[in-house]
Amino acid sequence: MTHPEYQSITERVQTWLAGSTLHIRFNNPAKHNALSVDMWEAVPPLLALARDDDRVRLVVFSGAGEKAFVSGADISQFEDMRAAKEAVARYEAMAELTLTGIFDFPKPTLACIRGYCIGGGVNVAIACDIRIASTDSVFAIPAARLGLGYRYSAMKNLVDLVGPGAAKDLFFSARRIDAVEAKTMGLVTRVAAPDGLESLLAEYTTAMADNAPLTVMAGKAITREILKPSTDLDMALCTSLIRGCFESADYTEGRTAFMEKRKPVFTGR
Repeated sequence: MTHPEYQSITERVQTWLAGSTLHIRFNNPAKHNALSVDMWEAVPPLLALARDDDRVRLVVFSGAGEKAFVSGADISQFEDMRAAKEAVARYEAMAELTLTGIFDFPKPTLACIRGYCIGGGVNVAIACDIRIASTDSVFAIPAARLGLGYRYSAMKNLVDLVGPGAAKDLFFSARRIDAVEAKTMGLVTRVAAPDGLESLLAEYTTAMADNAPLTVMAGKAITREILKPSTDLDMALCTSLIRGCFESADYTEGRTAFMEKRKPVFTGR
């Protein structure tokens, strides 16, 4: 169901709210969902709305059609956008803003991948918390073949996710890998046949709708703290988040439902 407040600024990004899940779909199938300027710019305002919307417990990113999640940047725009130093700076700042916004979003995010997930597509996927993919998906980071500078934040996300060895393998070689190898190295979480991807996604949309949102968000925030250098660790924040879960009405509901052997109804309070 479409909700008017989640209207995208471009037709090349589709949005809809289904239950407690906000779907953001990249819709540039003629170019295998390559990310154009307007597509990058469409995401931050949608996340800003979802951040404060208690209805939203999960944001899912996907690509239109069956051939691609995101095949990279829309290179037809490079001559205009990347020809001059100022244009390069603007393009990189815009992509950084969007990817950082996904990574810093306090609620769970999931990349549902089918087909090509290349370059900027990998960056979007690894900015998410969870990645699921169909068996016909293909992954690559071709920066070394294009002579592009690769941002610190994107490289850090990749190293944190798959480790330095696998990250350097993918980055230095720029080779393509299939979904099975992507899962083996930890680039994706779970894999399903193309006709089973929708059912696999439904597992997560259902789980996020049923599970206690404060607990989930606290777990996400604490994971972020764990990955920081110890000198930057905010243990007070971790303690506060945990205490907030135990002091919530959802914790009371969870305990009560367990004792009464029924399904809990969590409200995020």
